[in-house]
Amino acid sequence: MPIEQRGVDTVPEAERTSGPRDLVSILLGSNLCLGVIVFGWLPVSFGLGWWASIGAVTAGTALGTLLTAPLALVSLRTATNLSTSSGAQFGVRGRLVGSVVGLLLSLGYTALTVWIGGDAMTGVLHRLFGLPTGGISYSVVYALLAAATVIGAVYGYRVLLRLSRILAVGMTALLILGVVAYAPHFTTAALPDAGGYLLGSFWPTWLLALVAAGLSGPIAFITLLGDYTRYISPTRHRPRRVLHATWLGLTAGLLIPQLFGTFTAYAARAATDYAGPLVAAAPGWYLVPLLLAASAGSVGNAGLMLYSMGLDLDAILPRASRTQATFAVACVATVCVFAGHFAWDAQAAMTSFVLLLTAIGTPLGGHHPDRLRALSWRVRRGRPPGLQPPLPGRHLLVPLRLEPACGGRLGTRRGSRSAGGLPAQLPGPAAELDRRGGLQLPHLGGRGRAGVPDPDATSGGRAGGAGSRGRGRPGIQPLRRLTALRGREPPGSAA
Repeated sequence: MPIEQRGVDTVPEAERTSGPRDLVSILLGSNLCLGVIVFGWLPVSFGLGWWASIGAVTAGTALGTLLTAPLALVSLRTATNLSTSSGAQFGVRGRLVGSVVGLLLSLGYTALTVWIGGDAMTGVLHRLFGLPTGGISYSVVYALLAAATVIGAVYGYRVLLRLSRILAVGMTALLILGVVAYAPHFTTAALPDAGGYLLGSFWPTWLLALVAAGLSGPIAFITLLGDYTRYISPTRHRPRRVLHATWLGLTAGLLIPQLFGTFTAYAARAATDYAGPLVAAAPGWYLVPLLLAASAGSVGNAGLMLYSMGLDLDAILPRASRTQATFAVACVATVCVFAGHFAWDAQAAMTSFVLLLTAIGTPLGGHHPDRLRALSWRVRRGRPPGLQPPLPGRHLLVPLRLEPACGGRLGTRRGSRSAGGLPAQLPGPAAELDRRGGLQLPHLGGRGRAGVPDPDATSGGRAGGAGSRGRGRPGIQPLRRLTALRGREPPGSAA
């Protein structure tokens, strides 16, 4: 299978061949890993009992899914990832906020997945073959996991989708075996070694568990959902089906592994650490399935996170390809893995990490009904009801269908990228464009504004020459026609 070359460019309709079932597969299969399972251990380490832990995880996941799932519809219409699509609200430079937040979220979760998976693999190999548990062994295992993760992320979406389909079935079977393996030692009482409620009383500790173990899971996907739904065609699949698939995939993909983590934490008496007690309490017959779960599951989850990081860095650094960006962020993530094992306390590091990123990411995931309706509106003319025009002089990043003068491509100093596949969106705000500044384009290789001529201008004027340049930064050819503003084809375009 060839390496995916597409970065945050809009995906052409011919390549949007995925469906809601694929979305469920990728959300379920990629999350059945120790990197997600370990979040179910957090309420136990906070000193909560079984039912309180289950309630915190379930309530937090349900709330987070309700808030996050509608964002999948944005990329369904824009055909690019959510960080780039956020330019419709934040502008060309403002959209980098989403890219940076997504980069940090994915970086942290990638490092966490490889860290926990590597610890479990080393422990299992020690029990099976007597592998030393020193720093060299951990380093080798981390390096192997990181290399396998990079391979999957570099090959891109299609390979990761196939892997997720396999993991959705295989990891489910391994977790069912795990329930049987750990059931004889299960208890519902709070673990004494946890030292009582972390925050001194029940409700503050329970709310902390709700945010750290439950809410943080869906919030991690505020910039990731678009990486998958941009490959789903809105002409073949209704938005309602995609939304329901997102709800199902997030709920099942997060609750199943986290509840398994809570169950095994009580069974293994894992009060202050998870991977070590999990391996120590496993019966001999479950060691090989546990090794498979720790390795394959970690590669599937970390691969998707690393793939998302490559897209976000590609949006921040346009001159870098997605492959180059993926290798760069992989190096940073691997450094974080080693820091997590050798320098940080597991519970303190995880709690601080998820609380910080949840606080940063939640405001980005906020969505107003009018904005979502506008983004999912198949526009011909006019303005969707209730959508107010932008303030004078304010430029929106609106992914419109453009007809540039240079035959469907925009020339830039970096090269050129196709602009013909961008779906028409938001003509109301677009109709209010400041003609002096033109239209800001979503990551088409240039950072300035494309020169947009008056749609009613006659040919032969300043805007009509194919060799002329628009205002703003040099290197961007003027646009011959902005068809989405008028709802008709430009003169002379008919066959």
